[in-house]
Amino acid sequence: MSSTKETIQKLLETADIKINADRPWDIKVNDERFYGRVLTGGSLGLGESYMDGWWDCESVDEFFFHILKTELSKKIQFNLSLILNFLRYRIFNLQNKNRASEVAEHHYNLGNKLYSSFLDPYYQYSCGYFQETKELNRAQEQKLDLICRKLQLKSGDRVLDIGCGWGGLARYMAEHYKCSVVGINLSDEQIKFAREFNKGFPVEILKMDYRDLEDKFDKIVSVGMFEHVGVKNYRKFFKIIKKCLKDDGLCLLHTIGSNHSVMSPDAWITKYIFPNGFLPSVVQIGKGINRILVLEDWHSFGQYYDETLVAWFKNFNDSWTLLRSDYNQRFYRMWTYYLLSCAGAFRARKIQLWQIVLSKDGIVGGYKSVR
Repeated sequence: MSSTKETIQKLLETADIKINADRPWDIKVNDERFYGRVLTGGSLGLGESYMDGWWDCESVDEFFFHILKTELSKKIQFNLSLILNFLRYRIFNLQNKNRASEVAEHHYNLGNKLYSSFLDPYYQYSCGYFQETKELNRAQEQKLDLICRKLQLKSGDRVLDIGCGWGGLARYMAEHYKCSVVGINLSDEQIKFAREFNKGFPVEILKMDYRDLEDKFDKIVSVGMFEHVGVKNYRKFFKIIKKCLKDDGLCLLHTIGSNHSVMSPDAWITKYIFPNGFLPSVVQIGKGINRILVLEDWHSFGQYYDETLVAWFKNFNDSWTLLRSDYNQRFYRMWTYYLLSCAGAFRARKIQLWQIVLSKDGIVGGYKSVR
């Protein structure tokens, strides 16, 4: 056995993963080059070798649960590509205004046919609220209503939705709470869909960067967009929210979060799924809002993202026969890896999902938490 193969085999065994065994989280190696690619490329090499068919696993989510729960990545030494990725995020503002549309072009403009194949009727591309339900559509409606109740929405409120996606939250607010909504986005595909989806409702969808906002709103919400803001821009982001929020208003931030502060994200995710993406920590968010906004409520329910991602993958996998004319097999493996590796990460509780309620100067009498 080569030293490289032996090294990888021993590392995997520390996570109770065997090569060419028959448990769901064990892996089958189809190409012996796999070992060297993982050892030199880390997470990037692992993901790319899966995309290329060099290895398979019956349950990719369980494979990653085992890897992350035992913190196997810490046992692999830093290589040059990892160091360069760290320096890139440390030195440059990769989420500046000139680069803000890169993730929209790379990810959100992949085609509405793809996203409609696995999302719910409100097109929620964020964590569902699986409280007392196992059904994706119900969990997403519960998440939408949870947001509205946390914002204390009332008829006539004017709401700003920063990064409005396909317009599902905006429609829900207008439909069920009689609010008017302004949604901003940078994805042409999402904007086109959101405008059509909200016809007949008091919803305006604008192509706009959050840094260009000027107007005032009763309530502000941002769901699944903060992951694209970048730590170097947090202070500016929250200052703009304060500027645009009426004195007695509320803001809700819904974001994936990291257990600890990092300066560079996973190399595979940033290359293939979310360019320039960045997961905030509690400390980084705290520094971002310090002396700008007041924290009223912090709700963590990342365990439900595991269920959300597994449901998305099932829908995606079931729809593949209808998608394969537009996307190739490597794309299928890439999205399988993306959805299920993230499910494993949430299952291992290595990343979180937070809903944070903020006010300008503190709610007189206190804010009543909603769950």
